[in-house]
Amino acid sequence: EKALRMYTINAAYASFEEKTKGSIEVGKLADLTVLRDDIRKIEPGKIKDVAVEMTILGGKVVNRTKGRSPKM
Repeated sequence: EKALRMYTINAAYASFEEKTKGSIEVGKLADLTVLRDDIRKIEPGKIKDVAVEMTILGGKVVNRTKGRSPKM
């Protein structure tokens, strides 16, 4: 949880971009990666093995794993 905050909202704050980046909110830039698994619930050493399901840039899907959908 702490590491996720460091790479998201804290990084945006450090670069004075917290009004447009760092969290998923209306009005913020929609650049994000959807992962196959919840990395908060797996061993830290296995995070590197989690598959990327989708990449969204500027609110548009630019990459999607074919034939699979993320777990909800």
